[in-house]
Amino acid sequence: MISAEQEAEILRVFHAEKWKVGTIACQLHVHHDTVKRVLTQAGQAPALSSARSSIVDPYVGLIEQTLEKYPTLRASRLYQMARARGYRGGPDHFRHVVARYRPAPKAEAYLRLRTLPGEQAQVDWGYFGKFAIGRAIRPLWAFVMVLSYSRQLFVRFYPGQQMAYFLAGHVGAFEAFSGVPRVLLYDNLKSAVLERWGQAIRFNSTLLELAAHYRFEPRPVAVARGNEKGRVERAIRYLRTSFFPARTFSDHRDLSAQAELWANTEAADRPCPEERSKTVRAVLGEEKAHLLALPDNPFPCQERVETTVARTPYVRFDLNDYSVPHTYVRRPVVIYASLDTVRISYATTVIATHARSLSKGEQIECPEHIAQLVARKRQARTGRGLDRLHHLKHAQPFLIALAQCGGQLSRTISGLNELLDLYGAELLDRALHQAHAADALHVAAVRQLCEQARHAQHQAPPIAVALPATQPQLRELVVRPHALADYDHIETNPSPTESSPHDDDKSSTD
Repeated sequence: MISAEQEAEILRVFHAEKWKVGTIACQLHVHHDTVKRVLTQAGQAPALSSARSSIVDPYVGLIEQTLEKYPTLRASRLYQMARARGYRGGPDHFRHVVARYRPAPKAEAYLRLRTLPGEQAQVDWGYFGKFAIGRAIRPLWAFVMVLSYSRQLFVRFYPGQQMAYFLAGHVGAFEAFSGVPRVLLYDNLKSAVLERWGQAIRFNSTLLELAAHYRFEPRPVAVARGNEKGRVERAIRYLRTSFFPARTFSDHRDLSAQAELWANTEAADRPCPEERSKTVRAVLGEEKAHLLALPDNPFPCQERVETTVARTPYVRFDLNDYSVPHTYVRRPVVIYASLDTVRISYATTVIATHARSLSKGEQIECPEHIAQLVARKRQARTGRGLDRLHHLKHAQPFLIALAQCGGQLSRTISGLNELLDLYGAELLDRALHQAHAADALHVAAVRQLCEQARHAQHQAPPIAVALPATQPQLRELVVRPHALADYDHIETNPSPTESSPHDDDKSSTD
C-alpha cells in the first residue's frame, strides 16, 4: 500500500512530465506493478499496453483453458506442460504470466451463526510449542472448549494429543461448566473422526462411548470449513495473545492451573460478544440452567495398551520402563494408564501400580519386584549392582579403568553399592570422579573422599544399620541424639558419705 501523496505524484509525473513506468518506479522507489495499478485505476490502462511480443504469447491459450478447468493448478505444473509443448523460457516470467490469467476466487458471504443457551460447544486443540520434562522434550497442546452462547472458556494443557488426554479434557470441561451442552462441534481430527467420505462419517468408537455417557451429539464440521467453528478458533487466538506470552510455568499441570484461573477471572470478565452489555460470567450464569445434567460418575479416562513382558521384569510404556513381578516374564499384560498412574494387569489381576513418569528412559521400579528376583537368582546381584551404578556419570569410567588394571570388579561393585546407600548418588559420583583422576581405583579411596566431603560440610559420618526387611516401618523412625552437655552434670567422684572399698581393705589390714 502506498499513500495518497505517492499516488498523486505518480499521476503528476506520468501526465505532466511524460515519465515512463520504469522511470517512475525507479525514482519514487516503488514497484513497477504498483505504478501500473495506480495508472490503471486512473483510466490509463491503454497507455500501459506494450506492443512487444513475448515467447509466452503462443501458450496463453493453453494457460487460460487449463485454468478455466483447474483454477487452483500450480504454476509449476503449467510450466512443465508448456515445456512439453516447446516453451523455452524461464519459470519466473512464466509464473507472473500465469498469475495474470488465473481467475480470482469468488467472494463468499457467510451467515452469522447464533445458538441457543446450552445448545452447542466447540472443541479443538491448540499447539503451543515444546517443553522439557526430565530428559524428554514433549509437545505442549492446549485442549480448548468454548460454550457457543456465553463464550465461557475451558483450557487445559497436556503433553500430547493422546485419546486419554482428549477424554480428560471433556470430563474436566463438563465439570467446570457444571453441565453438558447438547451438541459438540469438532474439526476432522482423528480423535473424533476416523474416516469420512462426503456425508458418510465413521466416528471414533471411544468418542461415541463418551457421547453416550454424557448424552451429547458429536458433530464434525464440513471439510475445509473452519469458519463453522470460528468461536473456538478465536478462543485459541485469544489464548495465544492474552494468556500465553511471557508466561513462566514448571510443567503442564502448573500451566493448566494458571489457565483455569485466567479463564475464570480475566476471560470471564470480558464483554460477551452476543450481549455487549453483559460479561461472559453473567451470561454463563443464565446458560447453566439450559445445560444437560452431569451423570453420577465421570467417564473413565484411561489409555489401554496390550503388550508382553520381555525377559526382564519390565514393560515399556510411553518412553519409560515399569517393573512387574518376575513371575510374569514372557506373559501378555494390559497397561491402563491415566494422567497420573500406570496400572499393569494380567487377566483380571492388577500385578503392579506405579506413578506415571513423563520423562524419557527412566526405570520406575517397585523394590519388592527386584528384591524377589534377586533373592531367587543370587547370581544376578552383581548385574543388579552394576545397573544401579549405571545411573552415575563417572561410575563407568572408574570401573573400566579398574578392569584394565586387573582389579576385583565384583567386590568393588558391591562396595560401591554400599557407599551409594550411605552417601547418596551425588556425593558418590563426585568421589568416583576424583578417585579416577587420582588413579586411586579402590573402594577405600572412594570412601575416604566421601568422608572428606561430608566433613567439609560439617556433617556427621553416616552409620550403616541393617534393618530387617520384614519391618519396613523401622526405616521411617527418626532417632534424635541425646544432648552431650547433659553428661557434664553427672558426678564422677563418689559422695563423702559413701565409703571406698579401698578404705575397708585398709581397716582390715590395720
